[in-house]
Amino acid sequence: VDAGVLKVKLAASLVTISSIHLLKTFVNADNVNNDTIVFQIAIHLTFVISVIALAFADKLSHKH
Repeated sequence: VDAGVLKVKLAASLVTISSIHLLKTFVNADNVNNDTIVFQIAIHLTFVISVIALAFADKLSHKH
């Protein structure tokens, strides 16, 4: 296991935590401001795009 794989796994863990937090917000959507929901979705999508970019960069670096 090298540093690239660990970075991707850590980032995927952050996406999982973000998903759980976003699900909690959706379940409690009646009591949450719409701006807050949009902001949390934007943060989650940023995490997802970052993980995809890290995984792609790691794949390119290991390609021979």
